Amino acid sequence: MSNQTYVGMWVTDDGHIRHELLANGRYDEGRGNRKSAYRGNYQVVGSHIKYQDDTGFTADGDFVDLDTLHHAGMILRRQRG
Repeated sequence: MSNQTYVGMWVTDDGHIRHELLANGRYDEGRGNRKSAYRGNYQVVGSHIKYQDDTGFTADGDFVDLDTLHHAGMILRRQRG
């Protein structure tokens, strides 16, 4: 799979965490009322995603299917529509 497979908005069920994966390999993470709490680059290899924010912090996660992302103990779901 490529980055393009997972482009879009990923959201926790409570809506508190939002990862927008952009087609250019960048992401924008919203938390609560903060629209852009973190920004940086991401790369997908297979079903594994690696994040590096603009301050150098790194994190990772795994897509368990095309609509579910497990990241840092959270479950994010692809937002459709």
